[in-house]
Amino acid sequence: QVQLVESGGGLVQAGGSLRLSCASSGSISSGHAMGWYRQAPGNEREFVARIIPGGTTNYGDSVRGRFTISRDNAKNTVYLQMNSLKPEDTAVYYCYARLYSMNYWGQGTQVTVSS
Repeated sequence: QVQLVESGGGLVQAGGSLRLSCASSGSISSGHAMGWYRQAPGNEREFVARIIPGGTTNYGDSVRGRFTISRDNAKNTVYLQMNSLKPEDTAVYYCYARLYSMNYWGQGTQVTVSS
């Protein structure tokens, strides 16, 4: 069974930073891709970032250059460092892990950026 638990969300002023964490348990290992999506009210879920086996990273256009995804394989944890936050970054952020062609999701963590 796969479990993903996000933490680190909160309220921050525009221009500030937050770091999200996603702790995985179960069958997830460094051999599986993990990443983040986000969803703002009334919007579709949007791709934010991912890290694949070997360490290659990909980012959505709206966060590239401001967000950094990283992974601590010893802790089975993925991080999302978010800098230069904007009000439009306000959303629920969901961690995912890809295992056997399926995506598993965490419960989400709220990020609110005030102007």
